[in-house]
Parts: sequence; C-alpha cells; structure tokens
Amino acid sequence: MEVTLAAPTLIVQTTYADLLERCTNAAFREDFAGDGAFVAKTIRGRRYWYFQSGAGAKRVQRYVGPETPDLLHRIERQKEIRDDERERRSLVTTLTRSYNLPRPVPEIGDIIAALAKAGVFRLRGVLVGTVAYQTYSAMLGVRLATASIQTGDVDIAQFRSISVAVEDSTPPVLAVLREVDKSFRAVPHIVDGRRVTSYAAKSGLRVDFLTPDQGAKTGSPQSLPALNTDAQPLQFLDFLIHEPEHAVILHKAGIAVLVPSPARYAVHKLIVSRRRAAGVAKRDKDLQQADVLLQILGQKRPDELRLAWQEAYARGPTWRALLDQGLASVGDVGRDWLLKIIDRRRSTILGLDLTFNSPPVSYDFSRDVAIFRGTALGHIVSCAISREALDDHFGTDGLDQKGRIETVLKHRSKVEELARAKYLSWPVEDPGAVLIRTNEVPQLLKEIILAPTSSSR
Repeated sequence: MEVTLAAPTLIVQTTYADLLERCTNAAFREDFAGDGAFVAKTIRGRRYWYFQSGAGAKRVQRYVGPETPDLLHRIERQKEIRDDERERRSLVTTLTRSYNLPRPVPEIGDIIAALAKAGVFRLRGVLVGTVAYQTYSAMLGVRLATASIQTGDVDIAQFRSISVAVEDSTPPVLAVLREVDKSFRAVPHIVDGRRVTSYAAKSGLRVDFLTPDQGAKTGSPQSLPALNTDAQPLQFLDFLIHEPEHAVILHKAGIAVLVPSPARYAVHKLIVSRRRAAGVAKRDKDLQQADVLLQILGQKRPDELRLAWQEAYARGPTWRALLDQGLASVGDVGRDWLLKIIDRRRSTILGLDLTFNSPPVSYDFSRDVAIFRGTALGHIVSCAISREALDDHFGTDGLDQKGRIETVLKHRSKVEELARAKYLSWPVEDPGAVLIRTNEVPQLLKEIILAPTSSSR
C-alpha cells in the first residue's frame, strides 16, 4: 500500500500545529474556568498540579497533570487564553475540505467531544484504535487510505495505576454517553456480568474501555476509578499507551485528545496482528495501518520508530517472535523502511526470497539502467543494473540500448543472482527495489559462489 502525501505537506502540518495549540488551550481554559488556584503536590518525587476551588469542606481539587515546561507555561497564561472557536472551526474546515484529511463520522465525533468535556483526556485517558489512527493523517501530513480508517468503535485506555493516583474522576460513563445518545446501554462483561467495560448504542456504535494486563491474564475486568468505569485488561497495551501525544479530532471546532505516539502504534499493530486469525478483517486492517505508518515514519520520524522497535524487541522472546512474524506479514515497502532504520537485512525475514520467472527486460534512459522484475512474498520487486556494471563486467561498452538488453537476457541467470544476493543480504537502500552498481559486482560474485543455490533456499 503506497502512501499519498498531503500536498503541500508543510502547510498541512503548520495548519494542524496551529489547530492543536488552539484546541489544547481551549480545553485547558474550559476545564479550569472560574475562581480557583493552581496548586502543586509532590508524589513519589514528581510534581503534579491540581486546580483548587472552594474552601473548607467545600474545597475541590481537579487534576491538571504532571509538571512539564508546557504545562507550566499554560498555567501561567491561563487567564489570557481567549475563546477562539470560530478560528478553530475554520482551521478544521481547511484541513478536511481543502486537503481532504479524514474526520470521524459525526456520531463518533460527538461521543469523543462528550468524553473530552467530561474530563477523560484531562485524567490521562488515551484514545486508541482506528479513531486515534485517523489523527495521524493531519499530524504527519498524509492522506490515509479509506479502508484503513473506517470504524464504528471508540476505544479508551488508561493505566489503572494512573486512574487510582489522580484522585479525581469523571461523571459515570453511561450518563456522559446518554447525553449524546439516549439509546446507549451498559453491556455486561462476558466473564463477570456484574461489571461493565463496554457501552453500546442502538446504531451499533460501541465505546470500549481498556487497561494494560497486569500479568494475571484472567480476563476479569479492572476498575478505573478516575473514569468511573471498569475496563478490559489487554496484553501489550502498556507499550502502546506509554507517553501518549496530544492530538486533535477534526470534528466541529476540533477536540483535544491524547493518542498513542505513531511509532508505538505501528509497532503495536505488528504485534497484535499475530493474535488474530489469518483472513480476519481486523488482522488485515492491523497490517494495513502498520504498513502505512512504517512508510511515513521511516521518512519523517525514523529515530522515534527505531526507539519504539528497540524497546518492544527488548521485552523478551514472546515479543520478538510476534514482531518478527508481523514484519514478515506486513507490506514490503513498510517492512523495508523499518529494516533500513534498524539496520537489519531482508534475509532475516522468515520465508523471504527473491525469485524470477523470466521477466521481460527494459531500459530506462533517465536512470541509465536495465530494468527487470522479481517477486518476494507476493510483492513485485523492481530490479535494475547500471550501464557501468554492464559495461565493466558484461562487455556492453559501445552497445546501444538493444544490445544491453540482449546482454542482460544472455546472462540472465547471473544478473538475477546478483540482484538476489544484494536484495537479501545487503543493507536496505531503496524499499521495494534493488540496484546493482559496478563497484558492487565483485563482492556480490564472491557471495554468490559461497551462498547456497536458489533451489536449496
């Protein structure tokens, strides 16, 4: 799946950055309006801020967040933040209409807006799943494929340790959701019918609450007191929602939310795709989303992608096995971008080989190369050999285009072996492609002699 960059990308990302700042400020102003003061608490050596109003028995403290330079700046400017809803609506319209970036269906947008107003994201709930994935379009300046952004669910995750520690809470979830759609009902949990982790409307929309599995693996719901609900524990979720990023849902005037970092989202999708049966639609969507993000992040945020992969890979043999299996299943371009960033060879991918079936040969004058195609795990690989390599090692000096093509056909087996050796065993240069240069041929020939034959691969 090829990625389409939003054009012009820089303008999209600048517009989005402006909207993100405005939406975050607006949410802060709304959350902490009225008379009160910001106060700090030190908990386990770290400072956390609260907004305190009232006095004596009527004193109320609302959670603001852990101390960061950005938060301190926002606290300092809180009185100066103005209502700029009109400007925010204009920016959302620019991104969705002028640049065709995705927005959620109105019903989902309204649900997320209600959850945000209730304090879900202020209390460090994290929006996960496909609705979170949609936010990466504006964040990264790309147009996401329609098939990979469709959903009827809203998924919210939170660490139970955070939920207990913040000493603040939202109204009951069902009450919040019924302000949007009175048909919402609590769905009894399949393991413990007295507990509720999911809420469903007659339209089919669902809101699910999740929390990282703490190791018991019983499937029993866990309480999230800050969000006034129970949540379904899931393995690998702690990796996904660690250090989330601020983002905007492109709905009405924009909704400030927290989402997983795109790099963690991509790596997490490689893992969870292996937990679904082959042919299941959700598995295909997992791999599509991972492939797209690997391509984008490989170009825009390579360091973040490398660090996310390294952290996940260091978590033990189960994680490594799932990551390697996921990488073998994802699209070839996204896979190659990741391999390039983490400096791994394609030969480490289970079952990967480059094969040829007497492909036609053509000549590209713009690049001065002879071109032919191979296949690897069902994907077409563009292979090429430079004119200099043909002249120096196959005696084509002085020949025209037709003569070079005939030479490649005459020495097809050797040229294909050169391409296979470089594609599999050398560092990835061009995702989904391989080019043979003249200075590389001697070393490649040595490797061909030492390597097992293609029939034994």
